[in-house]
Amino acid sequence: MKELATAILLAIALEGMFYSLFPGGAKRVMELMQEIPESQLRIGGLVAAVVAIAAIWGVRVWL
Repeated sequence: MKELATAILLAIALEGMFYSLFPGGAKRVMELMQEIPESQLRIGGLVAAVVAIAAIWGVRVWL
């Protein structure tokens, strides 16, 4: 449970850094996302999650 909490907080910290370092870029990305169909966003999010989980598993097994 401690690792899950750490991972979530790390993701929040990275997102906060992105917004603080590149606020204009973040706004442009959000504007562009409005034009992408929801089905495409769902598929992209699912693919990203699966790839990330596989990468985490790989790092934990091999490192």
